[in-house]
Amino acid sequence: MRLMTKLPPLNALRAFEAAARHGGYIDAAEELHVTRGAISRHVKLLEDHLGVPLFRRHTRGVTLTEAGQRFLPVLTECFARIETEARRISRDAAELRILCPPATSIRWLIPRLDRFRARHPDIRLSLTTDFHDSAGFVGAGYDLAFSIEHWPNRASDVEVLPLFQTRLTPACAPSYLQRLGLKAPADLARATLLHETPRRMDWRDWLDSFDVAGVDRSSGSDFPNLDIATRAAVMGEGVVMADMFLCRDELASGLLVMPFPEMICESHLGRVCVLGARERWDSPQVRAFRAWLEAEAAG
Repeated sequence: MRLMTKLPPLNALRAFEAAARHGGYIDAAEELHVTRGAISRHVKLLEDHLGVPLFRRHTRGVTLTEAGQRFLPVLTECFARIETEARRISRDAAELRILCPPATSIRWLIPRLDRFRARHPDIRLSLTTDFHDSAGFVGAGYDLAFSIEHWPNRASDVEVLPLFQTRLTPACAPSYLQRLGLKAPADLARATLLHETPRRMDWRDWLDSFDVAGVDRSSGSDFPNLDIATRAAVMGEGVVMADMFLCRDELASGLLVMPFPEMICESHLGRVCVLGARERWDSPQVRAFRAWLEAEAAG
């Protein structure tokens, strides 16, 4: 008895599966865009390879042998799974999965995304607006994640594209400035500090940069993100540590004012950046999005 030592030829498997499913060679040949003779030859090749007949030939066509009946559902399932996974891989290759914190999403990225979609209609962009420490975004299935350049514990096996500098200064509503009478940095000790996260670390860089004493950097109210903290400042609830890039609309319109406009510092964590999985960094979708990001940040 001859034992099979390798997989049968794929074309022979496809020919048999189609012929068995259609109950004959003619419809199988039409489905696979080959001749009836080609189907017959591939089936014979497969039978020789397996060492058993798969069809019984008779004047009215063919019927499956016991071996053919056993083999058909296995092949049908396998080809269906291959087709499903191939379709999924193709779909995923055209999808770009982005992770971006809420403030950056709402104040910078989302208002611009229509321009990217218009330029690249073939790329399906999926955006998750959430905060992430950027250490495990690749494992979570994202292609790119917005972060801060020197964020602690950042993964080492990623590519980094810096976008824009984080420049900080206190800001508040004009009515709050007038009501509190802020004239010197030390007057902030009487103000309600509005924090962009419950960690209340956002005032540290500015207070340290200008050696402002007497201000309790952990006092005040905290919010889920900079966008909400900024909206609270516009409503006159206190003083927010404004990111001059992300808060520029409020600053330009006068909804927020800077009590100390000459006192602006950069974050010790560096620039806002986008991180990318190294194996996907030069894929067409990621490359297109990176180029678009750079142009938008420069503008």
